[in-house]
Amino acid sequence: MIFLPDTLSAWQTPEFNAVFKNEVRHLDADCLPLQQGLTQSSHANPDSVSAMLLAATEQADCLQIRAGLFYTGIIAGCSCADDPTPVDEINEYCEVRFDIDKLTGAATVTLLRD
Repeated sequence: MIFLPDTLSAWQTPEFNAVFKNEVRHLDADCLPLQQGLTQSSHANPDSVSAMLLAATEQADCLQIRAGLFYTGIIAGCSCADDPTPVDEINEYCEVRFDIDKLTGAATVTLLRD
């Protein structure tokens, strides 16, 4: 489960954007839909995820945040000794929506498709 209590506490303050980015950077990447958001590679690299705040709105029971996630992926070859596929990182981007419960700070994240 994802918890973003600092982001919730910073709502409607000048620090909101920075606090949100910091909390996302420190999340366990397995909780984010990085693999599902791949467009150019085959395996998500969760080592360096950063977020960009796109929009934030307050609902009756939650805070909704639309964000872009930047990360890298790789195209995995067959791992054979003579495999010509280079293991290069490719920049990836996907958009997600965080719904943060206003009472608990618990959050769900949903991959947004075009």
